[in-house]
Amino acid sequence: MTAFTNDLTRRQALAGLGGVSVLALGGCASVPRATAGDVGALLDDIAWNLMQHEPERATGLGVDTGSHAGLRSRLEDQSAAGQAAYARTLRADLARVRAVDRAGLDADTLTSLEVVQSAYATALDGFALPYGDVAVGSWRNTPYVVIQNVGTYLDMPRFLDSTQPLANAADGEAYLARLQAMPAVLDGELERMRSARAMGVVPPGFLIDKAITAMEATIADARKDGGGSLAAPLTREAAKIGEGPARRGAAIATGPVVAALERQLAELRVERAVAGEKAGIWAQPRGDEWYAWSLRATTTTAMTPDEIHQQGLDELAALHARMDPILRRIGYTSGSVGERMQALSDDPRYKFAEGDPGRKQIMDFLDERVAWIKAQMPRAFGKPVDPKMEIRRLPPAEEIGAPGAYGGAGSKDGSIPGRMWINLRSTDLHRRYDLADLAYHETIPGHVWEGEYSNRLPMIRSILAFGAFSEGWALYAQQLADELGAYDGFEVGQLGYLQSLAFRACRLVVDTGLHRKRWTREQARAFFVERNGSKPEEVASEVDRYCSWPGQACGYKIGHSEILRQRARAQAALGMRFDGKGFNDAVILGGNAPLDVMAKNVDRYVARAGASG
Repeated sequence: MTAFTNDLTRRQALAGLGGVSVLALGGCASVPRATAGDVGALLDDIAWNLMQHEPERATGLGVDTGSHAGLRSRLEDQSAAGQAAYARTLRADLARVRAVDRAGLDADTLTSLEVVQSAYATALDGFALPYGDVAVGSWRNTPYVVIQNVGTYLDMPRFLDSTQPLANAADGEAYLARLQAMPAVLDGELERMRSARAMGVVPPGFLIDKAITAMEATIADARKDGGGSLAAPLTREAAKIGEGPARRGAAIATGPVVAALERQLAELRVERAVAGEKAGIWAQPRGDEWYAWSLRATTTTAMTPDEIHQQGLDELAALHARMDPILRRIGYTSGSVGERMQALSDDPRYKFAEGDPGRKQIMDFLDERVAWIKAQMPRAFGKPVDPKMEIRRLPPAEEIGAPGAYGGAGSKDGSIPGRMWINLRSTDLHRRYDLADLAYHETIPGHVWEGEYSNRLPMIRSILAFGAFSEGWALYAQQLADELGAYDGFEVGQLGYLQSLAFRACRLVVDTGLHRKRWTREQARAFFVERNGSKPEEVASEVDRYCSWPGQACGYKIGHSEILRQRARAQAALGMRFDGKGFNDAVILGGNAPLDVMAKNVDRYVARAGASG
């Protein structure tokens, strides 16, 4: 908490120095250069400015307390005016960061400035586009404000249930305030949906069909006695907050919230009547421009769609070359790698039982694998952490449009654990040979583990995240698990790990295929199934996700490949002085960053290790 406990004092100090003049004029003889403390105060101020626009992030970090407790009662303004105000704040704070005199600043402070500058400049380019939703320092950029896996109708029930605190009466009032604000947020999204449709931006019909189904499920749940899942936490925590909030919450959910949801549902049905079926963003107005920006935001590189497509093909071939001999050793000798992996997925030895018995098997399996990998961490890191975490099933209403699993860090103050959310709509989504690898990706040493380190950095660094780093790191985490012996004595499990990497290589091909090369939805699905042996049910949802989040799927393998490139570079430079723990620490202690900033952190590790040798 040290990064922000003295926030008010720091703000007062900045005000007394005339805002940012000490930073902007650091080279003048009459004004002292900016110190790390000055920049730290500036970065904290910028973080609080961001959370004024996204107060939910303050709750997720556990910092909506004290003088900032009012954030716990508010939601992001999703209207066009609200998003324009957000962009104005980013523009002003980007100017403040660029004005800092960086001479004499330490490496960690420079890294933080570089991270903010990159995130804000990229986000502002996204806000300049005429439609879509910009994830500032996050991964869920989308051209469609409400669709099968995007929108307050999906996000808010999960957020209120898993993140919104309910420890006392004041928390109950804050919960009710957010619930009361939800109709205005939904109507803000509705305004932007209609605006996009007026420009000719209408999602593909098959995505709208899924969104309608999901929206209908949310409405049906909210109409239940007691307000369904939107108000259920108020009932569950009545002993702490009193009986009144549950009754009031039910009235809000079944009344104004349902009415606002029905307005969005009506708009989706209007859109469905005029929707086409072309899957790629190229079919939308200025689609190529939108895709180019999204790829840049996702990969934090200047790679073109064609370059990414070819890298995917090359890496897929290399990974299949590693899988082939393993398949032969376990008796799968005929057919392509993809065909043999399909056959392997039908082997009953590696399936879980159907229904709730299988769901329990999956949860028990995940618990055992996480316990094993956690015990290995001192072998891979010089400064291991001990994350508070849990594994939870995705809400059933969300499962239809969600991937097989996802995970993330807990709150900055430790009150909210890191989580792996597992999709259990069907146990057939998972196999015994690939589920362990998924756990390492989402939990330890993947997303939950990485988030523990980011949470120790200045607050703005805990907020800003880059998909190429976070997803690239999670794939690297899978590789670390393999290198630590996760599949010793269970070679088929290594096949699951390699297929997972190959799956991410396929994503490079499929995402660019859909959005650059004008592939159909069917072509995209077939590529996964035929070339990689992926499960048809799994990839059906995956491909639709790429259609609603163009470019997002490319961050994973681009980031992983860059981490490996940096490791090889460090090994070549240091020779016998290279230390795997030192490299891993350098990457993860540097925090979530654009790939070029990560490379600078590796440079500093090489310099330190070389000097100490």
